[in-house]
Amino acid sequence: MTDLSSGALQLGAPERGREDTDPEETAEWLDAFDAVVAHVGRERAQFLFDRLAAHARTSGVELSDARVTPYVNTIGFDQQPRYPGNLELEERLAAALRWNALAMVVRANKAYGELGGHIASYASAADLFEVGFNHFFRAAAPDAGEGAGGDLVYFQPHSSPGVYARAYLEGFLNEAHLQHYRREIAGPGLCSYPHPWLMPDFWQFPTGSMGIGPINSIYQARFMRYLQNRGLAQTDGRKVWGFFGDGEMDEPESIGALSLAAREGLDNLVFVINCNLQRLDGPVRSNGRIIDELEAHFSGAGWNVIKVVWGSDWDALFARDRTGALARAFAHTVDGQFQTFSANDGAYNRERFFGQNAELAALAAQLSDAEIDRLRRGGHDVRKLHAAYAKALAHRGQPTMILAKTMKGFGMGTSGQGRMTTHQQKKLDFDDLKAFRDRFRLPLSDEDIEQVKFYKPAEHSPEMQYLHARRAALGGYLPRRRRVAAKGLTVPSLHTWGQFALDANGREMSTTMALVRMLTALLKDGEIGQRVVPIVADEARTFGMANMFRQVGIYSPHGQLYEPEDLGSMLYYREDTKGQILEEGISEAGAVSSWIAAATSYSVHNLPMLPFYIYYSMFGFQRIGDIIWAAADQRARGFLIGATSGKTTLGGEGLQHQDGTSHLAASTIPNCRAYDPAFAYEVAAIVDEGMREMVEQQRDVFYYVTVMNENYAQPSVPEGDLQRVREGILKGMYPLPSGPGGVNVAKAVEATEGAETAETARVQLLGAGAILGEVVAAQKMLKDDWGIEAAVWSVTSFTELQRDGMASERIARLGGSGAAPYVTSALAASKGPVIAATDYVRAVPELIRAYVPRRYVTLGTDGFGRSDTRAALRAFFEVDRASIAIAALKALIDEGELDAAVLGDALTRYGKGAYDSGAAWER
Repeated sequence: MTDLSSGALQLGAPERGREDTDPEETAEWLDAFDAVVAHVGRERAQFLFDRLAAHARTSGVELSDARVTPYVNTIGFDQQPRYPGNLELEERLAAALRWNALAMVVRANKAYGELGGHIASYASAADLFEVGFNHFFRAAAPDAGEGAGGDLVYFQPHSSPGVYARAYLEGFLNEAHLQHYRREIAGPGLCSYPHPWLMPDFWQFPTGSMGIGPINSIYQARFMRYLQNRGLAQTDGRKVWGFFGDGEMDEPESIGALSLAAREGLDNLVFVINCNLQRLDGPVRSNGRIIDELEAHFSGAGWNVIKVVWGSDWDALFARDRTGALARAFAHTVDGQFQTFSANDGAYNRERFFGQNAELAALAAQLSDAEIDRLRRGGHDVRKLHAAYAKALAHRGQPTMILAKTMKGFGMGTSGQGRMTTHQQKKLDFDDLKAFRDRFRLPLSDEDIEQVKFYKPAEHSPEMQYLHARRAALGGYLPRRRRVAAKGLTVPSLHTWGQFALDANGREMSTTMALVRMLTALLKDGEIGQRVVPIVADEARTFGMANMFRQVGIYSPHGQLYEPEDLGSMLYYREDTKGQILEEGISEAGAVSSWIAAATSYSVHNLPMLPFYIYYSMFGFQRIGDIIWAAADQRARGFLIGATSGKTTLGGEGLQHQDGTSHLAASTIPNCRAYDPAFAYEVAAIVDEGMREMVEQQRDVFYYVTVMNENYAQPSVPEGDLQRVREGILKGMYPLPSGPGGVNVAKAVEATEGAETAETARVQLLGAGAILGEVVAAQKMLKDDWGIEAAVWSVTSFTELQRDGMASERIARLGGSGAAPYVTSALAASKGPVIAATDYVRAVPELIRAYVPRRYVTLGTDGFGRSDTRAALRAFFEVDRASIAIAALKALIDEGELDAAVLGDALTRYGKGAYDSGAAWER
């Protein structure tokens, strides 16, 4: 800490309770331990240390910093292997990459000041990436077969300019691409961060939203083991590399799945944390040390931790330091002060760091100020990094985290390196650019610097030959993304897995149970069955999936090491190394991360999979919407099943379990097909279409389907002709049949005998999902109580209807000709006002207001939920049958079709009280 009154600088508080009361005895213990290391070896010393620590714990003595090792490199100089690369050529290439990454951002902001971009992050991470590119990242061969692939790399998003700079040297991108950095609409643009949707041949993983990369990479490594253990893909030898920032580790998603990685022994996973000690506005841990904190956190979670703190220039100082003065000084220096050191020159560091005591001063006495200035952190030393990466690859039984200490804005001079403002720096002046050129010895003239020209060595230069040779030795170039799998899947006929839904004949079941029954049948299919991945977040029994435990098993890399309590049951909890179900426990973020891994397997592993993630709908888009958005960016293909959906279908659970908005959130994601079906045959048609679209046609869409836990009589397909109603189901709405043999959606409600068709009815009733039964009941009330004929429409997707309407609207606005919106044309032949009721907020049915050709009234479940019965909840939210009937009567009154007195009679008949002005906001 800094004492401004005295001008003295203390680099950290003394360690409490650590005063040495007997230095002579301490020295004897240390000398004895050093003798074991020197004469017997590290392995014996480690054994003795562990035994002593275990013995100490039995006596009640604990290591005070049990998870924190000294602030030095984990791999000592004497353990460091010889560097296998050409340091000179790699240094020249790295300089070119640094320059082009910087030039890309500077040029963009020189021409268009508002484009933004980041220089400092890649400046700190360049060597972390380059050691991987030159020596470790293995690519999949272009002709790799099904299930094959190389390493997977999650890149730190703010460092994307550096990845583009490498792709430019490799020939994948040209100068026009770099000139259009962050300008994608006109010209061959480059997106700001890794976005597979925007660059579908390049980026594999979206990491721009902090925290999503770490959790996704963990579950990706786990899914690779799942594929291996199930015999679907050979993933041995493949690694998942995650490059993340130290500040990003504050996101809950970044650290939420660490124990899973350790518990399952994911030694195919390596995190490289860029510890530049700086987040956007200041130090990550100004008054502490983030490296110590992360070491304790990850090692405590069961990870193998490797620290790369100091570069090779420090080796000689450590060798001369016989008293541990450096380690003691580091232990008392907080990150805020380390940043101040990095932002200043050698003279400052001689005075303020090495000048703390005589021992440190003596160590630096032989160094010039320039040499002190060039003392690098370990994350800028390729030899130290290579040793760490090699050790990570060789480690078995645990995931590895490498803590690499760097400087944010490394090489950007006194205007950028280590400064609080460095993250926001987009421009450099001429002198700064010249200093950057000189520091990295770039062959650029002053005129080149003035114009901020891109630099590419000659194609046959030693640098370029080396670059291509290294990638050839590692299998090819990264990142690259496969758009489609070499071979799709054949979807079985709907009749083989969904016939029960087509011919339901009034059998009572919930749509959740219908979906699970379909899924169970699909698991038995000879081709697609092995590719189905059922995923749950600890609710399998709730959704009636317990029968799958025995049928396909729950995946566990360790099998089942215990006798389950329910072993005697037909549905006992069976874990298996070849298990097919991914049971993720209480972690929606983890479950959807598993879903993403499976849903993108067609690209990542050239192996199409078909994941069904089934969950409480309330804990999807509302809770983990950002991860679902990342799935959309990554072009996921699979089913998200929002079970127990809606605000009123889940009777007694209450406010936080009742979902009224997921369909609204789903409507904002362009490649999400969102459906809210009411009948089992509708579910079957949607699942069938989804499978064909995703795994046969290999289109980059995913489906969100909400299903209910309410049992009611399920009708058969109208007139037994699914093809006839299929278009309406998929487009979003279709009229239900009326009269004899009509729909029966609630036990106590029969279809109206002799009801009018949509063309002759006086009012049109639109119902969706859980509320369609109430709509059919309202149809009967209107007929029986008021003599009013009403037609009922099943709306399976307000989202799809809106998208169709917007597309038609745009065509017309731009002078084209085409069909009217589907909603408009479907209702064109009908008459009367249109009433829509859903179990979601009114904003959902409001999506189609622009395309409804007449008076349109919407009912929904806005407000906070409650715990009560379904009937009480529907009455409370005014989406019950009586409220729907009243809404229809009021609309007819407003149209001049009924006398106004009818409304008062209806309110009295149905027991609806006077309006309470305070009720709306309380809901």
